[in-house]
Amino acid sequence: MALPAYTVSAATSLPSTSPHPPLTHFAHKNATTTDRSRSKFQLALKNPSNNLDSTASWTSLIANHCRNGRLIEAVSEFTRMRIYGFEPNHVTFVTMLSGCAHFPAQALSIGSALHAYAKKLGLDTQNVKVGTAIIDMYSKFGLLELARLSFDHVGIKNKVTWNTMVDGYMRNGDFRNAVKVFDEIPERDVISWTALIGGFVKNELFEEALVWFQEMQLSGVEPDYVTMISVLSACANLGTLGISLWLHRFILRREFKNNVRVNNTLIDLYCRCGCVELACQVFDKMFERSLVSWNSIIVGLAVNGHAADALLYFNLMQKERFKPDAVTFTGVLTACSHAGMVEEGLKYFKAMKGVHRISPRIEHYGCIVDLYSRAGRLEDALGVIKNMTVKPNEVVLGSILAACRNLKDVRLAERLMHYIYELDPGGDSNHVLLSNIYAAVGSWHGASTVRKKMKDLGIQKRPGISSIEIDGVVNEFVAGNRSHIRSQQIYAMLELLSGELRVSGYVEDNVNESYGCG
Repeated sequence: MALPAYTVSAATSLPSTSPHPPLTHFAHKNATTTDRSRSKFQLALKNPSNNLDSTASWTSLIANHCRNGRLIEAVSEFTRMRIYGFEPNHVTFVTMLSGCAHFPAQALSIGSALHAYAKKLGLDTQNVKVGTAIIDMYSKFGLLELARLSFDHVGIKNKVTWNTMVDGYMRNGDFRNAVKVFDEIPERDVISWTALIGGFVKNELFEEALVWFQEMQLSGVEPDYVTMISVLSACANLGTLGISLWLHRFILRREFKNNVRVNNTLIDLYCRCGCVELACQVFDKMFERSLVSWNSIIVGLAVNGHAADALLYFNLMQKERFKPDAVTFTGVLTACSHAGMVEEGLKYFKAMKGVHRISPRIEHYGCIVDLYSRAGRLEDALGVIKNMTVKPNEVVLGSILAACRNLKDVRLAERLMHYIYELDPGGDSNHVLLSNIYAAVGSWHGASTVRKKMKDLGIQKRPGISSIEIDGVVNEFVAGNRSHIRSQQIYAMLELLSGELRVSGYVEDNVNESYGCG
């Protein structure tokens, strides 16, 4: 497959050259913004001190447009630059190509035309910075074939070129080729490793990320704070407390130990692992805090049931002159919900809208629904769902359905059915929950109807998954699956514990097992 030539006709091909300067046809795409740019340009000509008398001056003006996402205006200036006799240099091309890469939804045609022009000048293969910018642009467009072709045609590649290609594969989920290119890098640096590890984390392949971090350690390359943020995020998602404690000690011996972003990630990690005391220790020892720091500790305390502490930090935050945002109020409302503080939660919700001028999002409505549901006020919860300005999601409906099951309110659960079928007819969790509600009250016909509906729609119950970390190793278990290496010993212990419970008078609840649609 050959490299593209000039203007776009399809997603991965460019037709032949035009006698007119490339990109000219974009210059009049937006008359209003073009006229505004022209006025600025004419003003610059009238003022000798601001005269655009060099390629550097034009590039600076173009860069300002690109930084603010005004690509059409940038193209207009690029075109007039050539009309006034100034040729773009490699910095101009890198500026334009980077602008396109940051706004891929509106820049495919512009970016491909720029590539064509750079190719005509030979910059795409002879200038490593331009070639790398082209690779990055196509990667962010999702056009990996063109990115790889551009990569292969760059004459002399530097570290940035190699790292950009690895990042391009990772951001598009092509892990095999990402690792292949990574293995071919002549000299891997911290950015190379971080691109690979961070890519696995972003694609939720957390165990792979930790394996590659171990390889990085063995290679002798020292991680930086960006690497550690990715690794800590992997641990947070896996719940690996043992490894996390080792990583924390590792960080304390590094110069970035006081980095705000690293400490924010540590707070989130410890809260996810249920170690709120350690999270508070990290927060309290921080020399500098950001809004994210406050949000992390407030939300972390709230979801772990420490409502009073979460609200205490919320008050301290405002005393420190930090302005709460939508995330802050998600934590505050969650705290109120978990503590059964209905009136306080409604007061905070009202203040969020009236005092702080924050428009409620789906998560805020979800907290209010959960607040009412936990308090047994199901009609109020349903009223929120009916009147909320956004469409309810599976989580919002799930919280009220769970309350319906606890209170055995079949009537309200049935009224929620049209929301469930309209929202996510192919989802399994709320259908399963509704079936269990029928089973809990002995309505076998209702449970059977839901199971038949699921079968007709082709919905299958997804098996539950749980995991536990023992001696730094994550053990994962799937419902109905006995493939774990120590499955026989685990089930023998489970049978022993079940026997002890029965002797103590415990009566097993078989509703979920018998009528859980799976």
